[in-house]
Amino acid sequence: MADILEEIVAHKRVEVERFKDQLSPHEIHRRVEKMLDSAVPSMSRALCESASGIIAEFKRRSPSKGWIKEEGRAEVIPPDYQENGAAALSILTDEKYFGGRDEFIRTAREAGVTIPILYKNFVIDEYQLFQARLCGASASLLIAADLPLKDCRALLKTAHEIGLEVLLEMHSEPELKYAELEPDMCGINNRNLGSFVTDVRNSYRLAKLLPPDAVKVSESGISDPQTVRELRQAGFRGFLIGETFMKTEAPGRALAEFISKL
Repeated sequence: MADILEEIVAHKRVEVERFKDQLSPHEIHRRVEKMLDSAVPSMSRALCESASGIIAEFKRRSPSKGWIKEEGRAEVIPPDYQENGAAALSILTDEKYFGGRDEFIRTAREAGVTIPILYKNFVIDEYQLFQARLCGASASLLIAADLPLKDCRALLKTAHEIGLEVLLEMHSEPELKYAELEPDMCGINNRNLGSFVTDVRNSYRLAKLLPPDAVKVSESGISDPQTVRELRQAGFRGFLIGETFMKTEAPGRALAEFISKL
């Protein structure tokens, strides 16, 4: 299979330049600066204080499976997740490959979501962090696989300067050096972003190699409450789950049933 991550990042570079033409860096900086007096809810704290630690994801599409819930509405599903016990939310904002948009976060906030929201995208430019803050996110995903270490360090610094936390995602042992940047949360992705092959054992394998005090998040491929219990025993505090809920008729109800089995 072709390396999907390379394709996505190449498209993202073109897309970001188009966004800059539509809203200049100067203007988006000005708009975000006006928001900095208003703090956003801490995702890392929410995970540490939550009994479930579930980050429920609003994910309408994926490159490997196509549409999961094309009719999914941001004013319905994220508030339902909140009502049914999610510790935090993840909202896909990549449009071409995941059917997402920044407006989905804004819409969720307007619909009453107050818990932390992760800006789930392929962030390669600081402009995207300003987009995340502008639409109402609490934290941004940074992916080790598509960022040189020095670029990741710079983006993490910018995120903190504008009030965002960072979930830094790693997949392989060589990428664990990124944990030295001391992100707010260390994510282990069980899905290989090049091939989209998923294996939850990746979290167990890498957890013990992360700093002991890191807020650890296991991402992708989690479909069984027993897996969450075992991952918690391995030191994880957050569990990012999307397709398991989104493929059901009522994602919020599916979340509530999942939590009841924990």
